[in-house]
Amino acid sequence: MAKAKTRFTLPGLDAEAAAQVVELLQERLACYNDLQLTLKHVHWNVVGPHFIGVHEMIDPQVDLVRLYADEVGERIAALGSSPKGTPGSIIAIRTWDDYPLGRDLVENHLRELDKVYDGVVASNRKVMDALEDLDLVTQDMLIEHTAQLEKFQWFVRAHLESASGTIPG
Repeated sequence: MAKAKTRFTLPGLDAEAAAQVVELLQERLACYNDLQLTLKHVHWNVVGPHFIGVHEMIDPQVDLVRLYADEVGERIAALGSSPKGTPGSIIAIRTWDDYPLGRDLVENHLRELDKVYDGVVASNRKVMDALEDLDLVTQDMLIEHTAQLEKFQWFVRAHLESASGTIPG
């Protein structure tokens, strides 16, 4: 990815740090945009036992992830750069595989969604670590996002979990 250019930045944050934060956030923006599309895809394509519970569980996740994408895009703009939210920008940035399922059973979608959340949460944590010495305000925003994403993953895993507390498979 090309080095982020900033026209200005926020008080107390130098241009070089702002450019580094923007680079980190641009990947989060692509990730969140991809995640909201993936969640909506699951919402439309889940079938079988427990369909309605999972179908209805997904929409609040979509809504919140859309808000996260908006917060990240607005933060990029506040840092003096231009957020890239086009489909092409997602494709150009993404390092993860596309979601593999179409119309499929609840359990299969939830297993795949659990993997998606593994990737999103792990990559958020890496960015949070990188932000430690760059911008604590942005780090705080991602900490809040990550806590909710972990909660969503718990919802997904609760559907997969056995009575013994394990996730079979």
